Amino acid sequence: MSHSRFNAIDIVLNRTDFDLDIQTLAESDNISSFYGKNVFNDASMQKYLDEDSYLSIKAKIQSGENLTIDLADIVANAMKKWAMDKGATHYAHWFQPLTGKTAEKHDSFFTLDHEGLPIEEFKGEGLAQQEPDGSSFPGGGLRSTFEARGYTAWDPSSPAFILEVGDGKTLCIPTIFVTYGGDALDHKLPLLKSQSYLENAAIPVCKLFDPKVEKVITTLGWEQEYFLVDEALYHARPDLMLTGRTLLGKHSPKGQQLDDHYFGSIPERVYAYMRDLETECHKLGIPVRTRHNEVGPGQYELAPMFEEVNVAVDHNQLLMDLMDRIARRHRMRVLLHEKPFAGVNGSGKHNNWSMATDTGKNLLSPGENPGKNLRFLTFFVNTIKAVHEYADLLRASVASASNDHRLGANEAPPAIISVYIGSALTKILNQIEEGKSVDEDAVTRVLDLLSKIPNLELDNTDRNRTSPFAFTGNKFEIRMVGSSHSCAKPMTVMNTIVGHQLKAFYKEAQELMGQGMDQAGALLTIIKRYISEFKNILFEGDGYSDEWKVEAERRGLSNTPNTPDALTSYVSDKVKTLFNDSGVLNMNELEAHYEVMVENYILSVQIESRTLGEMCINWVLPAAIQYQNVVADNIIKLKDLGMSESSYTAQMDILNRISTNINEIKIRVAKMTEERKNANALETAIEQAHAYCKNVRPLMDDIRIYADRLEYLVDDKQWPFVKYRELMFVR
Repeated sequence: MSHSRFNAIDIVLNRTDFDLDIQTLAESDNISSFYGKNVFNDASMQKYLDEDSYLSIKAKIQSGENLTIDLADIVANAMKKWAMDKGATHYAHWFQPLTGKTAEKHDSFFTLDHEGLPIEEFKGEGLAQQEPDGSSFPGGGLRSTFEARGYTAWDPSSPAFILEVGDGKTLCIPTIFVTYGGDALDHKLPLLKSQSYLENAAIPVCKLFDPKVEKVITTLGWEQEYFLVDEALYHARPDLMLTGRTLLGKHSPKGQQLDDHYFGSIPERVYAYMRDLETECHKLGIPVRTRHNEVGPGQYELAPMFEEVNVAVDHNQLLMDLMDRIARRHRMRVLLHEKPFAGVNGSGKHNNWSMATDTGKNLLSPGENPGKNLRFLTFFVNTIKAVHEYADLLRASVASASNDHRLGANEAPPAIISVYIGSALTKILNQIEEGKSVDEDAVTRVLDLLSKIPNLELDNTDRNRTSPFAFTGNKFEIRMVGSSHSCAKPMTVMNTIVGHQLKAFYKEAQELMGQGMDQAGALLTIIKRYISEFKNILFEGDGYSDEWKVEAERRGLSNTPNTPDALTSYVSDKVKTLFNDSGVLNMNELEAHYEVMVENYILSVQIESRTLGEMCINWVLPAAIQYQNVVADNIIKLKDLGMSESSYTAQMDILNRISTNINEIKIRVAKMTEERKNANALETAIEQAHAYCKNVRPLMDDIRIYADRLEYLVDDKQWPFVKYRELMFVR
């Protein structure tokens, strides 16, 4: 540890505003005056490109066509001029490997011409493609060490931006990352493919209601939760430094019981951080708008406006990088782990997902008359049907060692996928299902019945915070996503499963209409059947309750609280067929992504286990033994003074309890080490993951219990680690 516990606390308590190296917190003008100033956006393109080139690049981006090399050269030169005018000296392909974080390889604009003279140059080939090492990133077997070649390729649909790090400025170009053979080594390419797949499936369905629709986009609004701690306290906790969470630590007497932190007054130092973060976000075109205290002490949230899903994912990935950089600037550390502290709420990243058309319609907006809004009912019901059919895959898309601490706990959605839609929409679906027959007259009666329902307002239902998948007015909120996760995986799954479902729906509707049924009758016939088929996934109650687990099992719903079990969905025949038929992931890519997720789980638990063992042997046991000696010496002295046994009964009890906990920790740390070795010796990665889950993690939980008991018993002055009350309340 770089700081002892009390040295760290002393540093925090003696901080002043003058020793915080904080940059200007906000621009002097309104946000709108500097929003997007570091983005090569539409206004920048118009300024730095001639009219013909500007119109050509806009048309290529909107159509998804490839750029010619001549046009790429023109765009690259314009980007270079724009970036250099802003002080940039380098450019980088900015990509999202399977680490879940971002990566960048910087190259200078500076070069030497054929005569050896220095010039600044950026050509179309440098814009379109680069070659970072493909073997040093997780690849799940797609790349070997001796097969190092990997390519990054420009994604024109997401704008380039300038990243400021200290005094340095770099032009960052969002890209995909693929192997030499073209297989996806990142999260962006599958996401882009899923967007295209959903759009192609949704447009024919949209045209049933509006022939003018030519484009459908998916939109995302994420909500980012996080914790902040002072960097001195952070450095005094090796578990926070190495794993992002506290592996031991007795609960603070005061946690979140009083609910006084939630939406409370934002501490001044945190407020300064938030303002600084928001300013940097706005410069980069990230439309953050909401900030507030969250439930846990020291926990906060920010959220943006909705954007097209690809750009929204890029912005969230960029945000997480910014959060860390700016926290360091403020002598703090941001904790994005899903469960950094036991006993208080963990952090999630709610993904609000919807679909919209180029005619300005949100396809999940009920409108004023939802019963008559057959377009809304079509997309609403098909989304629920898709989630019902692929609930296990959606659960797997948010699975990780860190998120396992939330899913299934009484603070986050359970590991059972259910759908909450509210009482008003439940009533509408029930009325549709209760139609007596499927002939035209019966369909008309159903529509007449629906017309008598009061108009549906955007927020006419309560919000169920215990639901993993909830309809919240004009969008579905996926509440399972972990705070440290990329949004790309669950968004890719949502786009793919809904696209698959819409294709099946459209095909069936065409068949019914081909048999002479009118359009409304055909659509309602299918919708009615879907409602009967997915009713068991609809749930309006308390998802945290034990009763729901029993009820869910009775309904036949899966309950997968751990990652190794959840990930098996990725290699099921059903999911293989889905991704292969959609073209979103080929079989090599699917297997590789699965292998990477399994490996990440193993390594995460392995690192935590090793860290916990080291903390116990190097710090906890020495501190406990030292205090054990103090207590033992006190007993000996009392005996020497001739005191009766009753006079040191309390000391004997403390001594026995300390000894018991020391022994239990020592035994279990040794057992945990042995179980790690056993797990590592297993033949397949998934076997290793299950062994870490079933054999190593329970021992970690046991060790924590005994260590936390020692924290309660040992003299406060001798306990080596910053305590929960200090981590969460010392600011």
